[in-house]
Formats: sequence, C-alpha cells, structure tokens
Amino acid sequence: MESLGLSPWLVSSCAEMGLREPTPIQAACVKPALDGRDIVGSAETGSGKTAAFALPILQALSADPHGIFALVLSPARELAHQIADQFAALGAPLRVRVCVVVGGADMMPQALELSQRPHIVVATPGRFADHLRSSNVAPAVAKLRFVVIDEERRADEAGAVKKLCSHAGVGCAQADRLLELGFADDLQHILSSLPRRRQTLLFSATMSGALSSLGESALRTPFVADLAPQDAVARRLTQQYVFVPAAVRDTYLVYLLRQCVEAEQSVIVFTASCRSCELLAAMLSGLGVECAPLHSQQPQRRRAAAVSRLKQGTLSILVATDVAARGLDIPAVEVVINHNVPAAPPDYVHRCGRTARAGRAGRAVTLVTQYDVDVLLAIEERIGSKLQPHEPAEAEVLKALPEVASARREALIALTEGGRWGR
Repeated sequence: MESLGLSPWLVSSCAEMGLREPTPIQAACVKPALDGRDIVGSAETGSGKTAAFALPILQALSADPHGIFALVLSPARELAHQIADQFAALGAPLRVRVCVVVGGADMMPQALELSQRPHIVVATPGRFADHLRSSNVAPAVAKLRFVVIDEERRADEAGAVKKLCSHAGVGCAQADRLLELGFADDLQHILSSLPRRRQTLLFSATMSGALSSLGESALRTPFVADLAPQDAVARRLTQQYVFVPAAVRDTYLVYLLRQCVEAEQSVIVFTASCRSCELLAAMLSGLGVECAPLHSQQPQRRRAAAVSRLKQGTLSILVATDVAARGLDIPAVEVVINHNVPAAPPDYVHRCGRTARAGRAGRAVTLVTQYDVDVLLAIEERIGSKLQPHEPAEAEVLKALPEVASARREALIALTEGGRWGR
C-alpha cells in the first residue's frame, strides 16, 4: 500500500487488516483523491471500493481533524454499517469517531450523536435528510470536506439519473432505491445543505453513460476510473439453472438447500418480495432447515442480527429480497440461489455478486419455471454467456413434496393468523 502515497500509520493500519497490495480500483483512485481531485470510480463488486474512498479521507482527516469531516451516502442500511466498520478499523490509530444514521432506528440518539460532531457520518439519504429538516444538523456540516456517494444502481435507471442530476445540480445515486423519484427531494435538500467547496467521490459497480457524463459535467474536473465491464459477472462464478415446474419450485429449493447444508456451504436465497421472504423462511424452519429472513419491512435490529450471524458463521442460510443484493460484503457466501428469476438482468448480476467475491470461487443457481424462459434468455443475452443446466434427479427431489407442501401450508397459516401478512 506504500505505493499509493499513504502515511506510514495508514499503511500499518491496512496491513493489520490484511490489505497489503492495492486492488485496481484503489491503485487508480487513491492518489488522485489524495491530490484533491473529485473521483468517479467504477469497479465490480468485492473489488475494494470502500477502502478506495476511506483511505484518502482518513489521511486528510489526520492532517486536519475536525467533525463533521465526511458524509458517506450509502445505498442500504446494512451497507452503511459495513462502511462504518471499515472506517473505524482503518482509522483506529486516529480514534476516528464514526456515526451511522439510517432508518429503522430512533432519531433522538442519532441527533445527539450528530450534535457531538463525529468525524465520519455514514447515512442513508432519507434519514439524513430528515435530520437536516428536523434538527440542528446543518451548521455541523458547514465545514464538511468530503461527500461520498457509494452507488449501486440498476442500469435501466439511467434516465432517472439524468433527470435527478439536472434537478439537483450534482451527481448522486443511491439504491434501496436511492434513485427512485421519491428520493429526489431528499437528495436535493442534502446537497443544498452541504458546502460548495468540497471534494466529491462517486463510486459505482457499473459505469453507465449517465454516470460518465455526470462526472464530466457536475464534478470539478473529476478523475474517472472505469474498471467494471457493463453487466459482468465474476470470472470464477459458476452459473447454473434448474428448469422446474412452478408448482414444485419450493421442493427443488429445499432439495438444493439440503445439499448445501450437507456440504457445509453458506447460502443466500433471493426471492421476489418481503412476503415470500418471510413465508420461505418460516417454511424452511418448519422443515428443520435453519435460516433467517432479511427484507426491508423488518426492524433494523433483526436485519442487523441476520447479517451479523451470516458473517460470523453462526448462520449458514439467509433468505433475502433484493435489499441484500447490492453492496453487501459477506466473503464467506459460497452459493446464491435465485428462488425467482429477476425481471431485470442487472438485478441478476447484483444478486450473483454476493458470491465469488474478491477472486474467490462461487456458484449461482436459478430456479426457472415454464413462465421464466424469456426472462432467462434476456439475462443470458445481457451477460454474454449461457447458464449451464443443472438436472437433479426428479424422483429424488419429489420425495420431499408432501412434507414441503405441508410445511408451506403451516407457514402460511401461521403468518396469516399472526397478522403479519394478509391472505
């Protein structure tokens, strides 16, 4: 890491975290950021983008420590906590103070922590905009030096990016979804509250035309590093599909998961909605398959606990919506199973990006019904490769059909009678 021009203390801090050689995105972006350049950086998931913006911020902070020094806008609550942890670890010699401001938590303790001027604030934009409107936070960001937009965005949202950039006067993006038009007012309010003389670092997993033009027009002579091929999947990812009748899709899922449990593999199962996420998790638990759900309608405490258990290895199966598909870094995940075929090819890429990270091998299996063939073909065309068929023995799979049907029925009754979901 010495080649990046970092201070000795920061090189030592990197070494303690096992960061000895810079990744390509770090090698490309850290030096220009240290020189005061605005940055537009794009690289595949798991490539070290967080350190690429955290390192120059911490080095600048060490020369002029004051709070609030940097604001990082994050696409999702789990990713916000992940970013904060990395700042805290790398900045430990500075005793850097990091504050996480996300929805799903009490605003009063957050407002108190913000009033104490932490060095780094990592926030989701909706909640940070709420604080700017309702508490005395604006004076605290008057001397802010850095704003980071850590962006995970669907490629088909490029039009919304252009409209939002034009409306707000600066480039910004956020998923969960940052770029939904409902966030436009929040983003405009945040950006208008920040000092004009600041350094802006924009990082993304993909580089769209809108993002590139944003870097040219809205930032101050930005340095642009585009290291991510559009809609690319990891090189060491094995991609498979299983063609299943829609009526027995859950039975195939259970069969695949039991194989993973037997092989002691860590798995994320992606599904289409919050309701199906809770239903699948309850069904699997009824079958003796230990798992936890993760979706946007859960209390933040439950979401954080599920992610923490998966990271620590005390949980091997997470059932999640696309809230877990973008930016979440859990290196131990070995298998991704798509219970549904995502309608947008970029969503498929993001889901698969939760495994085979940072050079590791991984496997993605997609359950394809008779209604999903056209969507699968669109995904294959977009990624430029064919998924390989995986053909479990049907007779072996269907042995579990009665118990799976019974467990699903009991889970549905329990969730409905418990008032958690309507019929």
